Amino acid sequence: MSIEPVYTRFPKVPIERRAAAFGIDFVAVWLLSSLVRANTPGFQLLQMLVFILLWLGMRVVLVSSNQGQSLGRWALDMKVLDAKYSKIPGLLMLAKREGILGFCALLAMIGLSIGMANGMSLLLLTAPLAADCGVAMADNDAQQAFHDRIAKTIVIQSRRGFSLDIRLKKLFAQVRRRMK
Repeated sequence: MSIEPVYTRFPKVPIERRAAAFGIDFVAVWLLSSLVRANTPGFQLLQMLVFILLWLGMRVVLVSSNQGQSLGRWALDMKVLDAKYSKIPGLLMLAKREGILGFCALLAMIGLSIGMANGMSLLLLTAPLAADCGVAMADNDAQQAFHDRIAKTIVIQSRRGFSLDIRLKKLFAQVRRRMK
């Protein structure tokens, strides 16, 4: 077994792609959880519960049964690995990882639901997510966010996926050529 850290043996995923994959998962879960919202204004407890259940379903159960990929990670060709053993993390490790990230995402969803009606609440409720993911930008070697460090996981590039980013780049290049 090599003593070389796992994050140097696998190709790193740029922070922008990780953020885009998170955004795909976040929007998918947010849209599905907003379907249970009642007609009353404000934030709903039922919507929060559905968000948490969908988040854990998509980011824990789906990832453990889909070779380390959620919907967003599959769309952008990446997967989660256990940093120590270089394999797909177990349910407990994924639950720990996504529990932290899911709580930050839930706060961000509440802040975004409030919106610009109360700008200070928006900033305060999205700050934990920004702080959690900001750690990855400061870590040049492994690019591990706070939730990755706690769960001892890394996100690596994969050949298995939809390659949405590459397909969009090709599409935009074709549109740009046709407009000239």
